Amino acid sequence: MMRKIGIIGAGTMGHGIAESFAMHGYEVNLFDVHLDALEKAQSLIEQELAMLAEEGLIVQAELPKILGKIKLFTDLKQTVGDRDYVIECAPENMELKKNLFKQLDELCPAKTILAKRFYLVFLGASLFAKYMDDSGAAKKIALAIMSRVGKDKPFPMLVAIWVITSILTYGGVNLWVVAFALIPIALPIFKEMNLPWHLCLAPFMLGLGTATMTMFPGTPAIQNIMPTKYLGTTAAAAPLIGVVSSVICSVLGLYYTKWALKKTQQRGESFAQPDNLTIGNVDKVELPSLLVSIIPPAALLIILNVFKIDIVYSLLAGTLLCIVLFYKHIGNHLDTLNKGAVNTILPLVNTCADVGFGKVVAATTGFTIAVNALMDIPGHPLISMAVATNLLAGLTGSGSGGLGIALEVLIPKYQALGINPEIIHRIASMSCGGLDTMPHNGAVITILAVFGLTHKTGYKHMFATCVVVPLITLVPAIMMAILFY
Repeated sequence: MMRKIGIIGAGTMGHGIAESFAMHGYEVNLFDVHLDALEKAQSLIEQELAMLAEEGLIVQAELPKILGKIKLFTDLKQTVGDRDYVIECAPENMELKKNLFKQLDELCPAKTILAKRFYLVFLGASLFAKYMDDSGAAKKIALAIMSRVGKDKPFPMLVAIWVITSILTYGGVNLWVVAFALIPIALPIFKEMNLPWHLCLAPFMLGLGTATMTMFPGTPAIQNIMPTKYLGTTAAAAPLIGVVSSVICSVLGLYYTKWALKKTQQRGESFAQPDNLTIGNVDKVELPSLLVSIIPPAALLIILNVFKIDIVYSLLAGTLLCIVLFYKHIGNHLDTLNKGAVNTILPLVNTCADVGFGKVVAATTGFTIAVNALMDIPGHPLISMAVATNLLAGLTGSGSGGLGIALEVLIPKYQALGINPEIIHRIASMSCGGLDTMPHNGAVITILAVFGLTHKTGYKHMFATCVVVPLITLVPAIMMAILFY
């Protein structure tokens, strides 16, 4: 069980992360080479906790206990020697970071998870999504789209769900925010139209787990951002392949959705309220206007893809826009920021653990033999790369985890073959979004629970839209890559 945290760097980011972990019961060691930086961090933490207590967000009597969870160190060995999880928040100096991680590799126990490349990406995405959720902006966008669809035409309504999910996820809103915004709106409509609730998963999964996750150029999804850090590419890498693949995938997915609708009608299936589904209220006092609601996602995409600003700064700009535009719609900004930061922990730990596991496996003789066998698959090297990345995603039950392993231990071999980095980026990203949606995938299990469904009633739609459709789409994508690049 992960309880002991190490934070490297006591600046604005470091002390804030330490404070959030301590508030949730974790034991935190905070390190900095400068004692005055640690003393300043301690003072800021005390002030911020006192302010939270005044706002009623934490109990005054809990302050000594929370502060007691944070210990300050100027000795790196003492800081990380027994930690389960270490987060690096050192200044952005490449030589400094290289030396730091060399020391951490030597000083940390084998069990320790090091969060480095993607912590700020996960944090920025989580904060942005939390503001879109708490402000009601995500719900406003969903309501605006659904209000333009008649309640007497089932297929257009299903298409609207796909449109909502696609727009929100392409705009940087995570799947949980989309789900909690969509379910309260969609459920009454399904009941009124007497449609089986499990059908909602087909357009929902198609919208969040295919084109806007790995294919469409410029998407801020982590599966599309990770390759940029290894290959020096942009989020819009291989745009022709991305656009054509998105069209193919969407057409196939909507065809399946229409076919599934027809089959349920032929079987005479009707709406049944899930017993274990708990949804929020559609109404929210003074939701933002539609125009204001779409400004932050649109700005994020423009900053990332037109101005080509790094994803971390793009997400920061999007979050700052949310703070300004939704200021009066947020009950407590500190609470939103705190919860957004805490929501970063689980996905980041899972990805880091998957990559760490992959590195251990990669060091074995069996893995070397398997890689050599995959690279000997007849045909273009992109075929073996796609197969290998899919298998890694399937084995780990995580698209980002499987892709992280591939980027660390496999992709350098394909780079050495002289393959265009943009092609490696796009094909690797698309390949992690196929076999990842296996029944044991954590997101699959949670989404089914959120929708009040089971594997028996709902997984078939997930498998069709997020496994079969992406795998079929991957074939013409590889053909285009070979022919045009």
